[in-house]
Amino acid sequence: MLCISSFIDTIYDLDFAILDLIAENLRNGFLDVIMPMITFLGDGGWFWIACAVIMLFFKRTRKTGIMMGLSLVCGLILCNLTLKPLVARVRPYDLRPVANMLTEPMHDFSFPSGHTIASFEGAVVLLIRDKRFGIPATVLAFLIAFSRLYLYVHYPTDVLASIILGSLLAVFSVWAVNKLYARFAK
Repeated sequence: MLCISSFIDTIYDLDFAILDLIAENLRNGFLDVIMPMITFLGDGGWFWIACAVIMLFFKRTRKTGIMMGLSLVCGLILCNLTLKPLVARVRPYDLRPVANMLTEPMHDFSFPSGHTIASFEGAVVLLIRDKRFGIPATVLAFLIAFSRLYLYVHYPTDVLASIILGSLLAVFSVWAVNKLYARFAK
């Protein structure tokens, strides 16, 4: 048990070292304005949901919209409804209060990052389906993920795990929708 506790302490030490490095070396007036705006795009996944819904209206992008929608629903179930309450990881600012919080405190747990999962679900589906949209979407997803660290609302391990989970859910959704289309769209 001591070994597991020591490992968890090491993870927290590394997480806070990265968060403090960002706070001490990258915080500036410009980013203090921009990062809350960037993180807003991930709030509740609204931006990615809107993209998926808009794609549903056009035959050429409908399948991509369905893939994004499935991925976002899977992420909601896995992230917000299952992992957050199960892991119940306290947010970094609750353990180390920040003097100048740039966003309102969250009322849920830290792991995983819903903003990051939703962003990578949407971006990776787009990247697989059409690189012209997928590359800028992936850049935006990374910016949203970084904004969560900049704002001191998630640990780096939250964000890294969320990038992986969101990407895997996107790949699964593309595969599942392709299978369904092959079976039923004749």
